[in-house]
Amino acid sequence: MSDNRTYTAFADDRLIASGPLQVMLARTKAWLERREHARLLIFDDETGREVDFDFRGTLEQVVARAIPPAEPARPGRPRLGVVGREVSLLPRHWEWLEQQPNGISAALRRLVDEARKREPGKQRARALREAASRVMAALAGDLPGFEEASRALFAGDEKTFVHQVRAWPADVRKHLLRSVREAARLEQAEASTGVGPERDEQARRVE
Repeated sequence: MSDNRTYTAFADDRLIASGPLQVMLARTKAWLERREHARLLIFDDETGREVDFDFRGTLEQVVARAIPPAEPARPGRPRLGVVGREVSLLPRHWEWLEQQPNGISAALRRLVDEARKREPGKQRARALREAASRVMAALAGDLPGFEEASRALFAGDEKTFVHQVRAWPADVRKHLLRSVREAARLEQAEASTGVGPERDEQARRVE
């Protein structure tokens, strides 16, 4: 689980928490302790997939269960958010990884996160739209205009998307529109500069 990943929690169609993992967990647990009756859905903002957390006990216990250690302490089922898979590397790769601080797993996660930041704007925009599509299916799959909004989402047709979701619950609409507009920004930045969003942002700061 990357340290900069964010999560969003909805109670039915109302956004109750959004931000880094510990922030989201604290706000969501506070909402649960009020014993409000609503369906709780938590999404990984990067992928749009639903995730589950164990909210029993104190907030410190909830956070401890949710955040995996840098290295698994012993064989067995990995903690929430960690997927164990076989990795094939050459000896020199293993030697380098073993020298990294916080262990091999932390080093691999860091390398993947850094590589993802360098992805082309169009690739990152597509991932954003796919994540938004998963959230939209979970929160608005039975709302009027869902099919048309889905087509507009992947077509990059923001005007049609806005029209189709205009009557949806405000929190759902705003959350989805942020992803749609960020995807459009990434594509436009790459198309206008030919260098990708990071360089485009640097150019804006210089100006």
